[in-house]
Amino acid sequence: MPTQTGLRTPAPQATARARELVEPALRAAVATLHPLPARMAAFSFGWCEADGTPAPSPGGKGVRQAFALLGAEAVGAPEEAAVQAAVAVELVHTFSLVHDDIMDGDERRRHRDAAWKAFGTGPAVLTGDALFALAVQTVAGAGGGHAGRAVAHLADCLGELVRGQADDLLFEDRPWTGPDAVSIPEYEAMAGRKTGALLGCALSLGPVLAGAPALQTGALVEAGRRLGVAFQAVDDLLGIWGDPLTTGKPVHSDLLRRKKTLPVLAAVARGGGATGRELTRLLGSETVPDATAAQRAAALVEAAGGRGFALEEARRHAAAAQACLRGAGLVESATGELVALSAQLLERRL
Repeated sequence: MPTQTGLRTPAPQATARARELVEPALRAAVATLHPLPARMAAFSFGWCEADGTPAPSPGGKGVRQAFALLGAEAVGAPEEAAVQAAVAVELVHTFSLVHDDIMDGDERRRHRDAAWKAFGTGPAVLTGDALFALAVQTVAGAGGGHAGRAVAHLADCLGELVRGQADDLLFEDRPWTGPDAVSIPEYEAMAGRKTGALLGCALSLGPVLAGAPALQTGALVEAGRRLGVAFQAVDDLLGIWGDPLTTGKPVHSDLLRRKKTLPVLAAVARGGGATGRELTRLLGSETVPDATAAQRAAALVEAAGGRGFALEEARRHAAAAQACLRGAGLVESATGELVALSAQLLERRL
């Protein structure tokens, strides 16, 4: 992904600065929960182990809180609005991860047990619900005259996230080929909701709390949606070819689950001849793929152009997001940091 000269250095500082500003407020918010979901939430944030022992290092990259901080700064919003927005977004993000792991049956998250695996499904569902409620409370309790508008904005983003997640679940039961197959535009629309809605919320919630013009908040939402598609495409690539030491999941994990992801859908749609037929046969088999079959499927996806297509789509949507940011009349320094952060994240994840 090309980046502008001079924009490569701010991104690490942005995430570190966001963590320093946001984490104390986030910990204080989580501490108001009932002790059971509070401990599970602390575990999910990477602050402690399952038994409550402090974790040696914090979990997660703090990407969304950095976007929230920079989005607020991009419209000149006060620091208080930025921190409140970042806390709410981190709560929603973690709620979505806890529930996603349950729905997907994923037993690992960030190189250790997922919350449902460590504590049980019922307590994990409860913890996700508690985090969601706390996010709404955080925004509703924000000072100033725009809290009501911000709650409505958060609700809209959450509605989009749920629609995207629902589409993703329905895709699992659709065929790989034929008129009912999942198309690439359908998949990217799903990603724009499932992944992009929360990124758009991160970028725009602080500005909404500060009363920023609709033109600017709309551009930030659209930038987040585009980044969501780009990030999902990269996640899909990592789900097949990612290093398990980085992803925390087995190699070819998405293929072992026969998950419909962008590189696979592109390979099926674009791959012709013997390559396409063999790939479709492997994916459509009633037998669950083993490691050998998954390795063969990965080679076929790459040979059919699925890997290259997903990479180019990630770059295309990231460029569109950066154009949205540059064209919205935002504070130049914050815009530069946002562009740098989005570019570096995609590069690192690739």
